[in-house]
Amino acid sequence: MGDPHPNPPSASPSPPSTDAPKLRARSLARSFGRGAKALAALGPVDLDIVPGEFACIVGPSGCGKSTLLRIAAGLLRPSAGELSIRTTAPRPAAMIFQDYGIYDWKTVLANVRFGLDIQRVPRKEADARAHDWLSRIGLAEFAGAYPAALSGGMRQRVAIARALAVEPEILLMDEPFAALDAQLRTILQDELLELTQTTRTTTLFITHSLEEAIVLGDRVLVMSARPGRIIAERRPPFERPRTGDIRSTPEFTALKSELWDLLRGEVRGEAALV
Repeated sequence: MGDPHPNPPSASPSPPSTDAPKLRARSLARSFGRGAKALAALGPVDLDIVPGEFACIVGPSGCGKSTLLRIAAGLLRPSAGELSIRTTAPRPAAMIFQDYGIYDWKTVLANVRFGLDIQRVPRKEADARAHDWLSRIGLAEFAGAYPAALSGGMRQRVAIARALAVEPEILLMDEPFAALDAQLRTILQDELLELTQTTRTTTLFITHSLEEAIVLGDRVLVMSARPGRIIAERRPPFERPRTGDIRSTPEFTALKSELWDLLRGEVRGEAALV
């Protein structure tokens, strides 16, 4: 996965975990269609994500980032290779989509409680956990409201609370802030950073934003143009717990520039295929 670009000088980040991987992919690939018309969308990909790690994947549009995430969620089958999740729970993963994925006909409380209801958690306990997460994300007063009364940022907070309320072993996030304006996106990045540092949930996060990947990630994985392969990885040089203030540091600027240097050719290559 490595390449000749050096990491920018910085303070030492937290060392990588030596635990066995929570998620492992080996020679993972996915194609769409059959025969001569088959389109190779992803792979081969080899990937390990250890418990408690927040891994971000960046890459050009159409490179297979979301395909990888959907395979991890069990929504797609790989065409080749395998992806395994080491788990102790029957439903180990929760997924957050770009379009929120909350239900308009359910109240905010019922949306946050939804996964707990599926798990048949007793209603009293489920309500208590849902209320707790609504308090954590600053939406306690909206428990009885419906999504139509919420802003886009508030809806995405509800989606995050619903995912974390079930205490997933792996959190899968597919560009959850892409539809938001820049200011709100920054706020929600900082809120997610605080939440995930508290829970230490193993997270695989897809994004087009290099800034987002550096702020949130223990590791940033760079994917090639289609079919997507992992061509490089970087570990942001910032200790945890960290805050969004790292955006103003020289190390942040240097790493963002380096990642863009890695991506520029891949983005141009993908554009040439369109």
